[in-house]
Amino acid sequence: MMHREELLHAIIDAVRRQDSGALAARAAETHPSDVAEALATQEIQAVVPLLAALDADTLSRIFVYFSTETQNALLRALPRPAVIALFAVMAADERADLFNALDKPARERLLSSLDQSEREDILRLSAYPEGSVGAVTTSDYVSVRPDMSVAEALAHVRRTAADKETIYIVYVKDAEDRLCGTLSLRELLLADDEQPVAAVMRRKPVLARAHWPMKTAAELIARYDLLAVPVINGGDRMIGIVTVDDALDIERQEDAGRLARFGGTVGGSDTDLDILATPFRKMFTVRAFWLVLLTLFGIVTSTFVAAQEEILSQVIVLAAFIAPIVDMGGNAGSQSATLVIRAMALGDVGLRWRDVLRVIRRELPVAAALGLVVALLESVLAFFSKGVGADVLLTVGLSMLVCTVLGGLIGALLPFMARRIGTDPATLSSPLITSSWTWWASSSTLPLPMPS
Repeated sequence: MMHREELLHAIIDAVRRQDSGALAARAAETHPSDVAEALATQEIQAVVPLLAALDADTLSRIFVYFSTETQNALLRALPRPAVIALFAVMAADERADLFNALDKPARERLLSSLDQSEREDILRLSAYPEGSVGAVTTSDYVSVRPDMSVAEALAHVRRTAADKETIYIVYVKDAEDRLCGTLSLRELLLADDEQPVAAVMRRKPVLARAHWPMKTAAELIARYDLLAVPVINGGDRMIGIVTVDDALDIERQEDAGRLARFGGTVGGSDTDLDILATPFRKMFTVRAFWLVLLTLFGIVTSTFVAAQEEILSQVIVLAAFIAPIVDMGGNAGSQSATLVIRAMALGDVGLRWRDVLRVIRRELPVAAALGLVVALLESVLAFFSKGVGADVLLTVGLSMLVCTVLGGLIGALLPFMARRIGTDPATLSSPLITSSWTWWASSSTLPLPMPS
């Protein structure tokens, strides 16, 4: 049996030789994600003829693992019959996403070539805005009627399950497509054949509405340990489901978004910056905002530092400690903010005064202990490296202690402030902690008087 590296090399070799048969053989014994990874390293023009020669099922399994940019390029380059066949076998939610990525003429050409049911399904799901639950909903699920017997429901599942994304949860709908309940395939198999489905189904299931943010569906799946969550529209009719694998993708996107927001690299429309795909103008504008803000705060900081000219001129060595003292406050603040944001994401704390006080009571002794440790360490290192006297050591130690404690408290409180004004806490965390803390530290702790 060939190792993964050997299979990937064989796939790349098949592309270079333009051997569609070899690619199909390797694709049959390699995971689709690995095939997509290998093909993504090759030129689009070289990959297109080989993909077009694959059967639609194999192509669809590989296609979903390409990046969005590669997918768009392939859709433009693949022959029209291959694209039509691809859309016919893809999952409904993935099909809607690809449809939205096409330009208007390409959409019109594609719709005219699809069956009416496929056309209606694509138009319905693609109508929901990006980022909503409806945009990640798939209509490939198994449903039965509440008045069916268990035997009739099982027979219906067998007839219709082949092209569904998941069959482990069966959804019970009435004649008007309103969700009545759910039951697992296991429950259906163990029930008596003569029982009506209405007697064994679970009523009032957990559900999501199509207009909700898509992260809500992922949160429901995680909170209630679901394989999928049903989705209903404004008329309370079920339009599909969001599966656990979709929830994982949503969480991955959310994690990437939080990371981008924490670094101040999110656009005005709350879209993440892509270092390879984002246009220069947007990349420059978004990143420049925080850098300009930091510069403005830096000017204010320098003004406060200059105001201490008399003290600094008397003991010039104090200037050497300004940067580490201010940096320590910023570092402590970033740590606190990260812990609070994590607690908010997990639902451990909310926007309540009780939670704010709990966080302060928890953070204050920890920040004080950390401040004492770094203050003592800074004083010891200053004594041996710079040979300063006790008065300078006391001033430096107290400044380090105060900055660390207050930096931790400011960092812990900023996420609550951000949530209060309706902003993602991560957005204000790293850049604003750096900016506001530098200003505050320079204006509040640097004037600590020298001991007499």
